Amino acid sequence: MSDSKVRGIVHLVEETKTYGQKGFRKRLVVLEQNDGRFTNYIPVEFLKDNCEAADDLAVGNDVEISYKLSGRKWQRDPSSEVKYFISAEALSFKVLTAGSNVEGGADPASANDAFAESAYDENDIPF
Repeated sequence: MSDSKVRGIVHLVEETKTYGQKGFRKRLVVLEQNDGRFTNYIPVEFLKDNCEAADDLAVGNDVEISYKLSGRKWQRDPSSEVKYFISAEALSFKVLTAGSNVEGGADPASANDAFAESAYDENDIPF
């Protein structure tokens, strides 16, 4: 079976989280797809040693991610309801175009830095 691929705009790149005594690591990346009618948000998980690969992703990038699906069954006790969960584990990705989430194509960090560093006159403050 071949791996599947999903394409979208990076909406969110979370920090790596560590779970349990064995130090299992997971990092969530959410892709955004807009088909004109509604926006679809697709969570993809980078696991274990692959967490650092997500450092190369930035919000606004148009990417294609290869992934594999996995699922699990969970039941609190034999008399409780059975629940099933699915996840998409990222295997690799390709940045198709570097994007920006600020109008005019400016980098959001540089726009904020420029604003913070702009000179002001204390007499211009309205209070």
